[in-house]
Amino acid sequence: MIPFEFIAHIENDYSTKFGIPRQSGLDGGSLSKIVFEKPYRDPSALKGIEGYSHLWLLWYFSEGEKPEKWSPTVRPPRLGGNERMGVFATRSPNRPNRIGLSCVQFDGVVETEDGPVLLVRGADLKSGTPIFDIKPYLPFCDAHPSATGGFADAVFGKKLTVAPTDLFLLLPEEKRTALLSLLAEDPRPSYHHDPDRVYAFEWGGYKIKFTVNADTLYVCEIKEDHGRK
Repeated sequence: MIPFEFIAHIENDYSTKFGIPRQSGLDGGSLSKIVFEKPYRDPSALKGIEGYSHLWLLWYFSEGEKPEKWSPTVRPPRLGGNERMGVFATRSPNRPNRIGLSCVQFDGVVETEDGPVLLVRGADLKSGTPIFDIKPYLPFCDAHPSATGGFADAVFGKKLTVAPTDLFLLLPEEKRTALLSLLAEDPRPSYHHDPDRVYAFEWGGYKIKFTVNADTLYVCEIKEDHGRK
């Protein structure tokens, strides 16, 4: 066995799997905190990190159980859940090793009672997700403008129109943009098209309910979740 251990975990507004952005950088820039585990809270391990604008996170798909037998093909949600693709041609969590990779914007380091904490934006991880490693993003070798995105090119960038509503005024101002961006990305499973279905999820200490008709999303309720600690 190759030994691995988690060096940190993430803390943010995504308390449930539903509603998490499908990829990093699509959440409107909401803030996340990376809290190191006790053995790795040495500030010297972060020396020089302030020079980078973005970071790579390598993390573990902790949501759900790993199947006993791996499948060479999966059903990507963005293709409606009906068409199969090779697992290594997708970013599905249902893979032999449930490792995720995300590029996040780095916002700085703060000192806390839990040691140095990294502030990042654009994360697509559920709160509490364990992190294996953190590496700097290098624009001169990590960015490839001519790269192609396979079948994802056909569906990337499609957004819903979020109907205006005064319900957003119930949110703190810094959360409004993030929630608007999150809803515009369409949190529903791609094969759902029932205009009468009401969807609900928890986010940032609030319960959000919405419906979708054609390409427009309508927010039904934004209610503070007093049960969340």
